[in-house]
Parts: sequence; C-alpha cells; structure tokens
Amino acid sequence: MKIVRTTYISLGSNQGNKLKHLQKAIDLIGEKVGAIHKVSSIYKTKSWGFDGDDFFNCCVEASTNLNPETLLKTLLEIEESLGRVRTNSNEYSGRSIDLDILLFDDEIIFSPNLIVPHPRMLERKFVLVPLTEITPNYRHPIEKQTILMCLQNSDDSSAIEKIDATLIRPISLFEKYNYIAIEGNIGAGKTSLAKMIGDDYNAKLVLERFADNPFLPKYYEDMERYAFPLEMSFLADRYNQLSEDLAQFDLFKNFIVSDYYIFKSLIFAQVSLHKDEYALYRKVFDVMYREISKPDIYVYLYQNTDRLLTNIKNRGRDYEQNIEPEYLDKIHAGYATFIKSEKELNTLVIDVSQLDFVNSPEDYQFIIKQISEFKN
Repeated sequence: MKIVRTTYISLGSNQGNKLKHLQKAIDLIGEKVGAIHKVSSIYKTKSWGFDGDDFFNCCVEASTNLNPETLLKTLLEIEESLGRVRTNSNEYSGRSIDLDILLFDDEIIFSPNLIVPHPRMLERKFVLVPLTEITPNYRHPIEKQTILMCLQNSDDSSAIEKIDATLIRPISLFEKYNYIAIEGNIGAGKTSLAKMIGDDYNAKLVLERFADNPFLPKYYEDMERYAFPLEMSFLADRYNQLSEDLAQFDLFKNFIVSDYYIFKSLIFAQVSLHKDEYALYRKVFDVMYREISKPDIYVYLYQNTDRLLTNIKNRGRDYEQNIEPEYLDKIHAGYATFIKSEKELNTLVIDVSQLDFVNSPEDYQFIIKQISEFKN
C-alpha cells in the first residue's frame, strides 16, 4: 500500500481564459496527483514582480501518494499541457498557469529542484490569503506558526480582491462510490485493475480466492467430471467472502473494490453445467443472491478473445494453458446476456482490448476517468 500524504498547491494565471486555466489545472491535479479535498476562493491581484495583467490565484489541498520529486514533475507536465512555456530567465513574466508546491505534510525539503515549504510563500498575500481560507490552523514547519498567524504577520501590503466566480472541486472515486465491483472474462485484467485502484485510493480489496480452490486444476483437465463441484465450491466461497467483507466496512477503509461479483458464478455455471445440474445450482444461487449487497458501480472490462488468450499465455498458469477460444466466447456471451438483463446494476462496460493499463499510466487514467464520470 502506498503512503498517502497531504500537500497544498498554489495556482495562478494571468493569460488567456484565466478561469478556464485554473479549472483545468484543478481537474488535472485531481486526475494525476490525487484527491482534492479543498479548493479556495479565487483572488485577483496585481502582477507580482513585473508589469502585466492581473492574476487570478487560488490554493488547493490534495492527498497524494506521489513523492515530492514526482509531484513536482507532474505539476510541471500539467503546466506544459496548459500552454506554460518556461524560460531560463530568472525574471518574472506572464503565464497561462503557475503551479507551486507550498507544503508537503510537515516535511522540510532542500534539494536542487525543490524547496518546501515554498521559500517565498510568507512574502505573498496572494498565497497566504487563499491558503488561510482552506487551512488556517496548519502550522508552518519552519516558522512554527499557523498559516493564519503567518498572514497576520505578513509585510505584504498589496491589494487582493475575492472575485465572484467559483471553481469546481473534482469528486474522487472514494467519495462517489463505496463499493466497486470489477468484472471481466478470464485474463481481462480485473484483478490487476482492482489492485491498482486499491493501492491508489487506499481501498479495502476483496479478491477472488481462486488459487485456493482444489477443483480448479482438475476442472481444466476434466470439465465434465468436475464442473458441478467446482461451481458449487466457488459459489459458497464467493458468498461467504462477500457476506463477511461487505457486512462491515474497515474502520479506515470505507471504500471497497472487488475483482468479481457473485453473479459471475451463474455465468460460468451456465456454460459448464448440464441442464439438471444448472437447475439445482440456480435454486441455491437465487437464495444467496438476495442476501448480497449490490455494488455502487459494476465495471465490466471487455477484451477480445485473441487478447484474452495472449494474456492467459503470458501469465503462465499451467491449468489455464489449454483453454479453448470457444470457451471464452461462451463466457463473453454469458456476460453480455447478464449485462442486458440485469437492470438493477449500475453497469459500465469498458473495452480494454487496445489498452495496457498496467504499464501505461495514460491508459490507467483513461479508465479511472471513465469510472469517475460515469452516469447511469
């Protein structure tokens, strides 16, 4: 699990559509840095250190699992994406966006590229006023005074004006959802994605315990013989696990991510069981299904069969290597029928056939954005 820390970031703009630049920067910080908990009002000030158009300034509080150096690199990339052009000159100039790390937990950092707390933050009312608005009692790690006291003791006499516009705080996954279920065919990457989300958002993970099932290797050797005991054992284990883990949220983790939903049992049973076995299985399933909490969002990762076979081969589980494409196609069809018929679930289908979200941060952020912005 990654360590999550609190950082305060100053934002400023005096070129182009200043409100749009600030809002886009906040959205990108929410995507690439971490959850934004507070956004200050916008304050207008004269250009500081040079003659230019008035600045719009604000501050945000964010939680992040990035280290300070990576955080700085990410903010510079956000600046560049919003049209900021940096020069080697030490003179101040106009800019479409300016992002500065003011505070990073209680750390004091002196490195060639980064100094925290920001060395000039106490000289600038356009920083201290919005920062005081969102965290007046935060103690400056060096001055040992609250930010409010730092503002009151500031020698900066420049005029500062709150404007009537409002910036929108992006809503993070763990605020929008309490329980996310991620599903997909064999090899679709559901467990990898669940682990990544759990790691990034400090979520409680509910992962399928397929490795502990003694019938699974036997099933792939003799599907006819071991289908029923395999599906019954999976159903019982999934029911017990979900009942226990969803019955009470962890004290410090009110956000749960699972790499399966219990309806998976019915989909696989339809494919593998004979008609009379399935009828018995369905009776047991229906009793259990009524007792299971439904996820706030059900995310289905679709991957085409060729990609699934490649993934299955690459992960190298011996008992999976003889899976036929026809079997995967039947699972595809089962999920498609389920998604069309199950109207009570808040279902999002994402085609990940051309994505590599494990190795590509851009692909991973694309998926997170799809989940975050999904409206049923």
